Amino acid sequence: MRGRATRRAVTKTYVERLLWDAGCARVAGVDEVGMGPLAGPVVAAAVVFAPGRALKGIADSKQLTRRARERLAGEIRQHAIGVGLGIVEPPEIDRVNIYQAGLKAMRLALEALPFVPDHVVVDARHIPGINVPQTPYGHGDAFVYSIAAASIVAKVHRDEVMRQFDEAYPQYGFRRHVGYATREHLAALRVHGPCPLHRRSFAPCAAASDVVVVAAPAAVESAARSSVITIDIAASPAVATDAH
Repeated sequence: MRGRATRRAVTKTYVERLLWDAGCARVAGVDEVGMGPLAGPVVAAAVVFAPGRALKGIADSKQLTRRARERLAGEIRQHAIGVGLGIVEPPEIDRVNIYQAGLKAMRLALEALPFVPDHVVVDARHIPGINVPQTPYGHGDAFVYSIAAASIVAKVHRDEVMRQFDEAYPQYGFRRHVGYATREHLAALRVHGPCPLHRRSFAPCAAASDVVVVAAPAAVESAARSSVITIDIAASPAVATDAH
């Protein structure tokens, strides 16, 4: 109905409380972003909060404005007891396919945590290669608190990476569409061809591959070379007590 404001679904810690009560003190929420874009990495985050810790306004990153995401990402980093990021770059996406790349990014994010979690909750996937109990939730980023927090951290990090790449490749407009298949992006691909950030296994990039390829500045490539980022959060005294 016109004139009615859209209500955002804010997540609660219902799932986490069940696990905390069962003795799982360190519950890691995991989510990935960047599965659909034509360019750039797929990024996953793993976020762990101390039992009883809950921030207001945590929701699926897709339902938040850029300003809200960036504010919440800062609060999450401040109050979580652990945050890990996993990044898989376009050449590997092309080699293993985007689905497998997303799974690898989530595994790398868990490995980047400063400790091994007691349980993992993940958005609609089963992460192979981890020796931790895990539970997938369909549309988990919409209602599971720590999964939504992970979606925010991953989205903010990936968007910032793509905006930095815009300085090296301004002809593609990455700062506006962060690699997604907008009309602007598709038109730029037809004119300029793919750059090293593009996923050559994706049809629009493959179709434009006969255009001269743009080389990547060394400084820009070095900024995105690391596939794993570890963030050890300095928690508040109340959180630190639960972390040891």
